[in-house]
Amino acid sequence: MILSELINALGGSLVQGSPETVVAGVADSGSATGQHLVFAEDAPSAAKAVAGAAGAVVLKAGCLEGLGFSSTMAVVEADQPRLWFARAARLLKPPPRKPLLKQPHHIGINARLGRGVYVGAGAIVGAFAVIGDGTRIEAGAIIGEGVRIGEQCRIYPRAVLYPGTMLCNRVVVHAGAVLGADGFGYVRDAKTGAYTQFPQQGTLLIEDDVEIGANSTIDRGALKQTRIGRGTKIDNLVHVGHNCDIGEDVILVALTGISGSSTVGNEAVIAGQVGIGDHVHIGPGVILGGQAGVFSGSKVTNEGLKPGTVLYGTPARPLRQVLREQAVLARLAKRAKAGNRE
Repeated sequence: MILSELINALGGSLVQGSPETVVAGVADSGSATGQHLVFAEDAPSAAKAVAGAAGAVVLKAGCLEGLGFSSTMAVVEADQPRLWFARAARLLKPPPRKPLLKQPHHIGINARLGRGVYVGAGAIVGAFAVIGDGTRIEAGAIIGEGVRIGEQCRIYPRAVLYPGTMLCNRVVVHAGAVLGADGFGYVRDAKTGAYTQFPQQGTLLIEDDVEIGANSTIDRGALKQTRIGRGTKIDNLVHVGHNCDIGEDVILVALTGISGSSTVGNEAVIAGQVGIGDHVHIGPGVILGGQAGVFSGSKVTNEGLKPGTVLYGTPARPLRQVLREQAVLARLAKRAKAGNRE
């Protein structure tokens, strides 16, 4: 692409250089060549960028002031250069190569595949499944009976989508993910102690632009629906239990577990190794730091807290409170040790 095409698609202002500058890809400042785009968010990173060999840089207005910039490098100013760079990378990414030979796979009866759908070697598409235009089902993936997948989705190798699962548009499911499996719900016989599975016959809805990391699992609802909201990004090795409702633009980081019937509000951030009990409500915009814990039935919100406050510990609470409590415990332990010596 040429730089003017990226600006037309993404906005921003060209303040130096030619709009005809060819941009073939993105790179960091140290490895970029003349057809690469780099980005800078402050003066130090701008100085490093313009000292390199990239053909174009996107940065915040004012980053070049005082640098004595004299390069012929094309310069684009944008309010959020890192975001502009990321979106440019998506536009510049070449489409996956089409196979030279038709791959053996299995398509069930009455399955409907849209235009340009690719099904890789060893993949299975169940009966009555519906797959939208431009979607790729990679090698060994299994699409269950009646599953519905929207347009421009990417299902990576060995992912499994159980019946009752619906993906909207531009959803990415990485290798080994399992969507729509039965939730962990059992009823115990008080007399014998034996367990009987509670009905797991609900559905799973994955909305537009969701990305699901490798080996993550999301259970279907028991009697209703599990939902993952638009734009949510899920890291590797995350588990979401049955009947959960995860809002829009939520971040779930690796090794997080969310128990059944919990809700997470829009734009919440759940860091790595967070444990959330069942029937929990996490409010919009809440940030749970790494290894935080939330007890079953709890409600965690930002009420009374400054925006951006991170909650740590179990039960999750503001960092300052955690540090004060630890300081008090340390003093008490020190006094107790001194008392024992006496």
